[in-house]
Amino acid sequence: MKRILFSLFAVILFVGGVSAQKYALIDMEYIMTNIPDYERANEQLNQISKRWQAEVEALDNAAKSLYKNYQNELIFLSEQQKKEREEAIIAKEKEASELRRKYFGPEGELYKKRVSLIEPIQEEIYNAVKAVAQQKGFQLVLDRAADNGIIYASPTIDISVDVLAKMGYAR
Repeated sequence: MKRILFSLFAVILFVGGVSAQKYALIDMEYIMTNIPDYERANEQLNQISKRWQAEVEALDNAAKSLYKNYQNELIFLSEQQKKEREEAIIAKEKEASELRRKYFGPEGELYKKRVSLIEPIQEEIYNAVKAVAQQKGFQLVLDRAADNGIIYASPTIDISVDVLAKMGYAR
């Protein structure tokens, strides 16, 4: 009997504690698109990405050109020349692949550049969200942009504008 009463008491405390919590939402996409530094960083990343992509494509095209020339001259080449041309094609393809991995791989230059440009902005947003949440007494802040599970949320609990104001980007 004591166990049942204790369990019932624990459930009541838990439910009471959960209902007392205050929740808020932010829209990270909205916040980021209203921060000029984020837009500049994104544009810089796009330019760098295009430049590096052009370098990789140039190597790919050089490999394709070597292969096409090899195909056209195949019947006139000796076995030694065929082998040399095939090795040159493979080397060029490998060079393009290594450059692609260097620039665009999981730990590549683009990733490192993105971290160096975007992470400070995200840290600033996090600190602003934390400050607004503490100031208004919120225990939980969800990102509306990242959570597809939110079907409906009252606009009154969206603190995105407050976060932007805290960061100095008031509208």
